[in-house]
Amino acid sequence: MVTKHDNHPAEPPFYDDGWWASILAEEPDRPPLVSPGARNPYPAKLLNRDWETAKHLYHQDQIVSLQVTGYNRGGLLVEGDGLYGFVPFSHLVGMAGKMDIGQREKELAAYQGRTLRLKVIECVPEDGRIVFSERAAQVEAGKRAELFCSLQVGQRIWGEVTNITDFGVFVDLGGVEGLIHISELSWGRVVHPSQIVHLNQRIEVQVLEILPERCRVALSLKRLQQNPWEDAERQLAVNQIVPAQITTLVSYGAFARLDSGVEGLIHISEIPLLPGKNLKDILKEGQRVQTRILHIDAQHQRLGLSLRLED
Repeated sequence: MVTKHDNHPAEPPFYDDGWWASILAEEPDRPPLVSPGARNPYPAKLLNRDWETAKHLYHQDQIVSLQVTGYNRGGLLVEGDGLYGFVPFSHLVGMAGKMDIGQREKELAAYQGRTLRLKVIECVPEDGRIVFSERAAQVEAGKRAELFCSLQVGQRIWGEVTNITDFGVFVDLGGVEGLIHISELSWGRVVHPSQIVHLNQRIEVQVLEILPERCRVALSLKRLQQNPWEDAERQLAVNQIVPAQITTLVSYGAFARLDSGVEGLIHISEIPLLPGKNLKDILKEGQRVQTRILHIDAQHQRLGLSLRLED
């Protein structure tokens, strides 16, 4: 929530708005931390709201300097010039690639008292919220509007990976950052986005959704490739022996990707283990193995595999 600094909400904003909620505060029940001796940033009532200034900054895509007054694991509280708001950690330039939660909180604490150059990336008066971004302020004023006018759903566009988080990948499209949710990175199983891309990598993506009023662009990497599940039931058959590559070891078995691109589970009960041996003694990530298909459910993208080649 944003207002004049006379009064503030009880905690940094947390919004359940589809998977875009991931870019905002992670701990809605935890009050933000403030520096020792600082005044309480959360008085009881909201008396004044400088929405005109906030809306002007947003629509003109202008840069504003605000001071950091608090933080939590989700990001920073900032205020100044009659404004008060929240900067998600994923929109801080210095936090790119910082995935360890404990380390993240220490680094966020170091922002206390600093002044940041920011842009408003979300301004929703009816919901009482404004969200700021330091990343967006890296490009000149007015660039956002220009880019949003040129973007179209379904368009393929190149960009640079600017941040990798547990929930997805941020890509700079040349003035606007889009998000590839983890579910849109690959048709196969993705344990963490860092398995697919790396910081500063140039990648081509497809535009899935554009919300200029909220400065949001949803992107996809996997949709540049044909969905391998579309032909799975035609190409594969139960009891067929097929080569595969181990992608992930888990407590209940291993995931393996077939050459066609579909990924299936080899349950631990379908992995012959010698007495005294465990899963990691016989399988390694990246290892090539022969598997037998147990069942195929292309509609739900599920494939059961076995290392027991004889039925």
